[in-house]
Amino acid sequence: MPKWTLNISSDEINSIKQRSEYTISIIGCKRNGILHACLFAEAGFKVMCVDADRAIVDNITSGRAYFLKREAKRKFKKHVKDGLLKSTSDIKSAVAKSDVILITTKATIDKKKRVSYLSVERVCKQVGSSLQRGSLVIILSLIGLATTQDLIKEILENTSGFKVGVDLGLAYNPISISDRQTLEKLEECRRTVAATDGASIKAASTILGTIAKNGIVKTSDAKSAEAAKLFESMQHHASIAMANEFAIFCDKAGIDYLKARELAETNGHNALALPTLTCSNAHEEAHLLLEEAENLNVKLRVPAAAGETSEDLLKHVIGLIREALRDCRKTLRRANISLFGISQTSNTRTAPRISARRLAKTLETKGAKISFYDPYLSKKEIANLHYTFSSNLTDAMKRVDCIVILTGHKRFKRLNLKKLKILARMPAAVVDLASVIDSKKVEKRGFTYRGLGRGVQTK
Repeated sequence: MPKWTLNISSDEINSIKQRSEYTISIIGCKRNGILHACLFAEAGFKVMCVDADRAIVDNITSGRAYFLKREAKRKFKKHVKDGLLKSTSDIKSAVAKSDVILITTKATIDKKKRVSYLSVERVCKQVGSSLQRGSLVIILSLIGLATTQDLIKEILENTSGFKVGVDLGLAYNPISISDRQTLEKLEECRRTVAATDGASIKAASTILGTIAKNGIVKTSDAKSAEAAKLFESMQHHASIAMANEFAIFCDKAGIDYLKARELAETNGHNALALPTLTCSNAHEEAHLLLEEAENLNVKLRVPAAAGETSEDLLKHVIGLIREALRDCRKTLRRANISLFGISQTSNTRTAPRISARRLAKTLETKGAKISFYDPYLSKKEIANLHYTFSSNLTDAMKRVDCIVILTGHKRFKRLNLKKLKILARMPAAVVDLASVIDSKKVEKRGFTYRGLGRGVQTK
């Protein structure tokens, strides 16, 4: 029977044994959910991962979480084997047996860039219908302003029949999970816990304090907490957008962006971001902010421009590939192009980049033949992309006209250019969007080189 978590004190969960008496359900088990599941299981809680996707549930049951790094993966498998971490697709059953419910479900953005909370509403209704009196709900996903205390609170109270702050705890703990987020980094995050009532703040801070190494910041101003995370996320996207624009400028001006970045750092300037190929889907947080601004009749020019920059960079990358092939006396039409490194994070087994699919589709419409290669992914894991996948490096290099490196895996730094020269349809090109290969070595072997922001290489 679930406990009265709303009034929990730190003395009640000081030890692993005490924590093992509490069950935490995590609704939505992609990266955000799995990382939190690992942290809470490591802290000693019983964890139930809940997801409507049967494939995700089956992976968790089998101890598989492809984006976790070695040590985190070992911990994850151990907790699954020990029965501390379980999974199910039955949300109502899991919630009914839980003391704490973490919700990672996000708002979605449609093709017209409109924000929809239908998925969040659906999950909250399911959660509310099975909540036990005294339980605690914590929202972990980035959401629009006042969503926690207006939309989510209303749904939970109406479906459960409980009152927040009296029978039920509701708090917001905004965490921005990027594709580079790791278990170690998440542990080091200084967390902000927001709620409009003192009981919810205290309970959420107590629970989250067991996994937060750098402490908790408490606030009763949930709206400001929601805004703070949106601002933080938007600043990150804006810095990448600016780096992408600088890269385009450097390619046109014959300047090496990496060299300019290095010099800026030696002059005491904060580190400039590295340019990277993204797409509009990577800026969901920006759309949340832009919609809020539109409702207030306020123009947020920088967030809007950041999304446009990603479109410009895609066109620029196509231009780099076309130019490299032209130097090989070839055209995009009928060119065999292999995209190397399509996982989201370097040196890690993570889901394929959305931008990889976007680039492949654009190249294909221009007549190119596209294939993928990634040493960390299998053919099964990219089956939904519907492109040829090379299972090994040798096959990936056969009869290519151009190799495009998207993700900077360390293995690509040691790319066997001598072997590539034998297997490729020479003359051939290497377009390095991750700046992992020595351009001089590439050109010395007789290849045409292009790099993102590496305007000094024009052979």
